[in-house]
Amino acid sequence: MQNFVVSARKYRPSTFEMVVGQDHITTTLRNAILSKHLAQAFLFCGPRGVGKTTCARILAKTINCENLSPSGEACGKCTSCTSFQNQNSYNVHELDAASNNSVDDIRQLNEQVRVPPQYGNFKVYIIDEVHMLTTQAFNAFLKTLEEPPSYAIFILATTEKHKIIPTILSRCQIFDFNRIKNSDIALQLEKVAKLESIPYEHEGLLQIARKADGGMRDALSMFDMISTFAMDRKVGLSAVLENLHILDSDYYFKIIDLILEGNGMPLFLILDEILRKGFDGHHFLLGLAEHVRDLILAGDPNTHVLLEQGSDTIGKLQQQSSRASHGYFLNLLSLANTADLQYRNSKNPRLLTELCLIKMANLMAYGQAIESEKKKAASTAESFKIGGPSLTEVRQTPQPIKQEFKRTPSLKDKSTQDESASQNFASTQKSSAAEKLPLDLNTAKDSYLAWFRENEKEPVSNWSLAVSEEITASGFRLTFKSGSIAEEDFQEEMKLIKNYFSNHFLNVPSYEIISSYEKQADLAPYTNNEKFNFLANKNPMLKDLKSALGLDFS
Repeated sequence: MQNFVVSARKYRPSTFEMVVGQDHITTTLRNAILSKHLAQAFLFCGPRGVGKTTCARILAKTINCENLSPSGEACGKCTSCTSFQNQNSYNVHELDAASNNSVDDIRQLNEQVRVPPQYGNFKVYIIDEVHMLTTQAFNAFLKTLEEPPSYAIFILATTEKHKIIPTILSRCQIFDFNRIKNSDIALQLEKVAKLESIPYEHEGLLQIARKADGGMRDALSMFDMISTFAMDRKVGLSAVLENLHILDSDYYFKIIDLILEGNGMPLFLILDEILRKGFDGHHFLLGLAEHVRDLILAGDPNTHVLLEQGSDTIGKLQQQSSRASHGYFLNLLSLANTADLQYRNSKNPRLLTELCLIKMANLMAYGQAIESEKKKAASTAESFKIGGPSLTEVRQTPQPIKQEFKRTPSLKDKSTQDESASQNFASTQKSSAAEKLPLDLNTAKDSYLAWFRENEKEPVSNWSLAVSEEITASGFRLTFKSGSIAEEDFQEEMKLIKNYFSNHFLNVPSYEIISSYEKQADLAPYTNNEKFNFLANKNPMLKDLKSALGLDFS
């Protein structure tokens, strides 16, 4: 039986042209080779399976090629290239730092560097997983890396650049490898499928690419596994979902449909079905958040390029996205993100997930309730609308309002003033006593504030800025912070309130305003002197102690 070679090895790139998704690096390396501006130490860093070691080998082969092409590619036919491809080149040395990370291993490497190449121009040393070297090994490597022989080139590869000491980083030319785009991975898988005569579905290849998370090696490994798993060797969407244990996107479409309908109870059953199939609740939340994100992107044709989905799926996303506003889906995404952050610390993750779904299902109803309340408030304001002066007009009257309403007038005096103001204002109105309502202060206040929001240019009524309010037998008592602007402005607004009440209610309440924190003793001590006096009043011995020791505040 013929030995099977996995696709990750069989279709490993042998030239810069074949490297997928790293054009910014391969172009730079080819230009450096053609212009003969090669550094003597390179550091290739990035996620696993994106081509770091592959590019290091291609670079090692290319710089010793005897018949370099005009595009900066190795010929693959000369003695140097064939010996490299047969893995018996004396000019290329690979060291796995994960298992050879001691200072002795690096000292042995330093000894090898002293020997010039037997043929060719360069000796290349590839050190994979270089971050695994010990601190002593790094220090032993520093001198060689800083002043290598002219024929020596070092290529270091790592997935964790932050673990490499700065003195090594400063001696290397650093290349950062990117995660490969899903579309590029799917395209490469499509090429492999055609070469291997394996039937496939494009949606299935895209699902593999998403699962690979930017790594080509992982994607090819999954491709091999699924093509072996399926009896007909077809890499279809259903085979991918089943073999890789991925939740079908149809679940997310069904869940969003129920959420948009405000139908929350079936969501419990769907979540239970998902969990019984062995899917993790946290991964479900992440998938739901990603689906909502795709719905937001699907709402704008300019952002479709970010979806990385098949055309059929994009069509379904567009259709579902059109059923609600952009802001609504943003609220859904916010709820999913909050649940994601709370999931790991939750003692009942399932309940947290169910709560998130129910909140989503009631979001539409909640929004409709808010709109209904706004319409109701507007209707109430309209029914109580009067033709009297606005607050702005009241403030522009020539008589100072503060002289008419003192800080602490008696209730008797206020009743007289209120009655006079009410009569003067009522004479300008067409309302009759039969149309007026008995006074209920809570109802009267709500209707007044609704009218105020509808008719006045001020941002807020000063009545609503009172620290506290109390309904008394004769009217109401308000408490403002001492000296606050709201307290002073309320004296002006009171005339507007009395006019409003006298026009709509049978009796006009008297009122009383008191200021909170009028005494200095009621204020919390702030300065050092105030704090000392506060404590000394409780313990007089502190003053004697201060005097005896000659202490003072600095």
